[in-house]
Amino acid sequence: MDVQGLIFDLNGTLIDILTDEGNDDVYRTLSNFLSYQGVQLPAEELKREFFERCRDQRRNSPEAYPEIDVVAVFRAILRAHGRRALPALPEEKRACLPQVLAELFRAASRFRLELYPGVQSVLERLHGKYPMAAVSDGQSVWALPELRAVKLERFFSPIVISESHGFRKPDPRLYQVALDAMQLPPENVIFVGNDMYRDVYGAQKMGMQTVFFRSNQGEQSRDGVEPDYIIYDFAELPTAIDFLRKKPMRRNGGVTD
Repeated sequence: MDVQGLIFDLNGTLIDILTDEGNDDVYRTLSNFLSYQGVQLPAEELKREFFERCRDQRRNSPEAYPEIDVVAVFRAILRAHGRRALPALPEEKRACLPQVLAELFRAASRFRLELYPGVQSVLERLHGKYPMAAVSDGQSVWALPELRAVKLERFFSPIVISESHGFRKPDPRLYQVALDAMQLPPENVIFVGNDMYRDVYGAQKMGMQTVFFRSNQGEQSRDGVEPDYIIYDFAELPTAIDFLRKKPMRRNGGVTD
């Protein structure tokens, strides 16, 4: 295989993150914050409505693999419950309040954000050798600041986040955005991820070789799906890439030298 580029998933592959969106303290914090804006919305009602609106977004989406827009969810909640209070706020504050709520939601629900061992040194080693992109399911309002917080943003171009497109992996269009920006064909790109369906299955359907990182997150197995290489420690990735470089390319179910 002529390896010309690498695409990475983020959370669960590079970033070890732990969040709990069901934690009642998250909604107590948001409810208290809203009260300072003049919006009275009990925590239990806010929690119920948040999940209902997320479900409605997915249900109403025409996409096979729909992605929600969490800022739009909070914008809708504010419209429904802040009709009287919000006009009294400065216009600039009203405009940014949905994003502030989304950021506060993530801050309150996040309990861990750190790199897996070996990620920083491996990416430093690979960065000068291959163009690298990131394709991740998630919210841009969360993913990009978190990527900056762990000091990985500089490694990737482009950074493709599902919320910006309205659909999630394994939708082939999400991988294609990255491939187009890199100007590389899929058969010359390795995808590195931790989810057997959204990462391995999706990337292989696009024609990419795959490295599965068996981390503490993601779908660990799926019937009929086999990665091209499995690593159990991120430091093993360069070995995996060297192995795939020597492997004949898979094309339309067969191989070619």
